[in-house]
Amino acid sequence: MLTSRVARPRRYLVCEPRHFAVHYAINPWMDKDAPVDTARAARQWQALIRTYLDHGHQVDSVPPVAGLPDMVFAANSALTLADRPRKAFGALFHAPQRRPEAGEYATWFKAAGYDVYQPEAVCEGEGDLVPAGRYLLAGTGFRTTREAHAEVQEFFGVPTIGLRLVDPYFYHLDTALFVVDDAPGDDTGNGAGEATIAYYPEAFSSGSREVLRRLFPDALLATRDDALAFGLNSVSDGRHVFISPTATGLIAQLTARGYLPVPVDLSEFHKAGGGIKCCTQEIR
Repeated sequence: MLTSRVARPRRYLVCEPRHFAVHYAINPWMDKDAPVDTARAARQWQALIRTYLDHGHQVDSVPPVAGLPDMVFAANSALTLADRPRKAFGALFHAPQRRPEAGEYATWFKAAGYDVYQPEAVCEGEGDLVPAGRYLLAGTGFRTTREAHAEVQEFFGVPTIGLRLVDPYFYHLDTALFVVDDAPGDDTGNGAGEATIAYYPEAFSSGSREVLRRLFPDALLATRDDALAFGLNSVSDGRHVFISPTATGLIAQLTARGYLPVPVDLSEFHKAGGGIKCCTQEIR
């Protein structure tokens, strides 16, 4: 029998998509000739925020800045950990167009009382850094560098597991993997303290796939179709999984495991290579 899933209230940091657009191309999803429906994007983003609030979560916001169209993707801005209070590992973006975003978010975290570390190596926050139980999973291959993995491990003192991404459509770790439950029940088959994750195996190098298989033997494995639908760019509170409605196979798997998928359409943001998680920084 499945253990009852328990939702835990979360605190999320977001940024209104007032200036969201595709003015440049820094990943395969972005096409400067494909216009963004800004009104539709605003409605979709507002629906996501309402959904978080309706499920009992707290939402804070960073003011958007003109000329920074990707600032809406708050997840890329930093990493905080629950057992390292008031410490934030900031961002150094790969693309020059995005680099000013880091300072805007650092200002917010400093005002909120966080000690903000400015990385020396390229690092794109929760885009490539995913807390998973006792480990910090760290993506590389397209954006965040291995040197940044070493920096974040030194800053937080948490075992950091490097994972190499090999498919440019999954350029950030949070497009290829997410934590479904960081406090799993006994039915998961994992050891005490392990997280439950979902991921798309072919997004990773062969060695990284083997690492994930060994660490998370009962992970949910997504198809390419569900991954391309941004099904792995999801946010979970331990019971509710806020997920792209077109990731139908993954939704079925989550339901079978006792989770409650909550479909939220952010398809307008897919034009920039982003989805639910990209728009959501978890403050710990």
